[in-house]
Amino acid sequence: MTSLRAFLLLALMPLFAIAVADETFPQPPELQPDVDFWIAIFSTVGNDEGVLHDNRNLGVVYERLAMPEKLGRRERQRRVEGSRKALQATLRTLATGKRDNLTAEEARVLGLWGEDASNETFRVAAGRIRFQQGLRDRFREGLQRSGRWREHVNREFLALGVPIEIAALPHVESSYNPAARSHVGASGIWQFTRSTGQRFMRVDHVVDERNDPFEATRAAGRLLAYNYSITGNWPMAITAYNHGLAGVRRAMRELGDTAYVDILRKYKGRTFGFASRNFYVAFLAAKEVDQNVEKYFPGLTVESPTAYSEAELANYVAVEELSKALGVSPAKLAQHNPALQASVWRGSKYLPKGYTLRMPASGLSMSLADVISALPANAIFQKQLPDMFHTVSRGDTLSQIADTYGTRVSTLVSLNGLNSSHFIRAGQKLRLPAAGPAPVAETVVVASIPEPAPEPVVDAAPEAIEASSEVAAGDFASSLLGTIQTSLLSDPSDYSVAADNTIEVQPLETLGHFGDWLEIKTQRLRDLNSLAFRTPVAVGQRIRLDLVNVDAKRFEERRVAYHQAKQDHFFRQHIISGVTEHEIRLGESIWILALRQYDVPIWLFRQYNPGVDLHKVRPGTRVQIPLLTDVDPI
Repeated sequence: MTSLRAFLLLALMPLFAIAVADETFPQPPELQPDVDFWIAIFSTVGNDEGVLHDNRNLGVVYERLAMPEKLGRRERQRRVEGSRKALQATLRTLATGKRDNLTAEEARVLGLWGEDASNETFRVAAGRIRFQQGLRDRFREGLQRSGRWREHVNREFLALGVPIEIAALPHVESSYNPAARSHVGASGIWQFTRSTGQRFMRVDHVVDERNDPFEATRAAGRLLAYNYSITGNWPMAITAYNHGLAGVRRAMRELGDTAYVDILRKYKGRTFGFASRNFYVAFLAAKEVDQNVEKYFPGLTVESPTAYSEAELANYVAVEELSKALGVSPAKLAQHNPALQASVWRGSKYLPKGYTLRMPASGLSMSLADVISALPANAIFQKQLPDMFHTVSRGDTLSQIADTYGTRVSTLVSLNGLNSSHFIRAGQKLRLPAAGPAPVAETVVVASIPEPAPEPVVDAAPEAIEASSEVAAGDFASSLLGTIQTSLLSDPSDYSVAADNTIEVQPLETLGHFGDWLEIKTQRLRDLNSLAFRTPVAVGQRIRLDLVNVDAKRFEERRVAYHQAKQDHFFRQHIISGVTEHEIRLGESIWILALRQYDVPIWLFRQYNPGVDLHKVRPGTRVQIPLLTDVDPI
């Protein structure tokens, strides 16, 4: 009880006598209990314990539970469920109106909510008990590790106009652990998903820059600056980092651009679960601890940055020969070059041309550039090794695989003896054209299952998200950030179906697409919307749908899968390397400006300028143009 009181005192006691307005990162007094909760989780509750709390009112913390790391998942679950059921029984008793002759436990719980709490409050609270694992030890380790890259983060953010305080965000995302991986495929200290990462970095089976803290930091700065350009404020730009721009824009339209408390308390978006509601307040808590290390972790010393020697590879280089020249093992090379994938270290791929190699300067007798220039002829190649096989991952489709390797679906079907181009399975090893057909003796008919459908924009229901994160096994990504991130986090376009069964037409879409996704004839949509035959739909136009054969959720899933495939294809070939501003002049057309002058597809232009009417742009309007860089072929 003593430790619980200490936690409650910290969680409920305001850290500041007077709330100081912060125009960059506003912290309304109503959010102070939430911030205090996460400060306590980050700084006082160890990894071997946790708390049961109300998932809406974080000022209500019921109990502190010991969770030794040696406990198995089942025992953790048993402890949490036992305490949860006891609390639920108490809350339900209070929900009957009982206020006299209370047991000690009933009086304690009543005191947490206050004497004036209604019966309905207790009834609802019984279904909102959540378990949060402590993160003190992991946060401490993250503070120590952050010193390796903090100077770099500050430089990159200053150059991009991003507040350097956001350097605290990786404490929330990954504890500054470059090896962090989430159950939804997010990777590195900034926890980029593959689709979002591909917008700003090279992400493939040879190089995955999400795992390089230096490259990922630059990409995170660009993403945050982009989010801010769309939302106009940092609380929502940071929330969009987790929840996605489309959802944040819907919340802002519904409740107000700067109605932070209402958005975090009242917005009921389908995917706006516990993680999204708490992402900004958790950042505020991480920022507080990060800026006051001595207060929360007295005596802590952060690690120093490594002084690196760097060199860009002018050719493809064999790992084995490079290791010999440097006098280090491939494992040591990999330690300082985490963007290089396993295909490089196992020798099936050379270090790619154009890659910037990095090694500690203290371990070199000459510059890294000089070492590379002195490599023997048998270490340097003009071409990359061809890919022989591809191991199918969850979410892969044959069309995506064919696109990645520059071949045809029909070729993959033939090479692998597939019965249908629509049937592959995770873990299956596919032959690629460079490997040639399989020897007759090795031909095996493999039972196959339908390939996974592309991830929909719609996450699991918030209730399911919160249920899945109630018992965390010590992993921060699954405890606080348990939401299933969508694949179109950086796309502000609204692909949802409105309450009146209408949608806003987006670039690349036609009535034919809508008819296919709805499983109806296109003419039905023309009749429903009074459209003449062959009249095209315009971007931004609202179209009424017929949802007789397909419901709104399934329509949204198909719609998002289509756009995801288009965007994934584009970002396998290009990355966004910067942004420039253009002032529209008299006579200029958005279509010609984007496609001819800047070579940017209209759908991407609109993502950077969602408030601009493509058909009625006026001279003097300033628009943002993403600058694109081609990705070198694999």
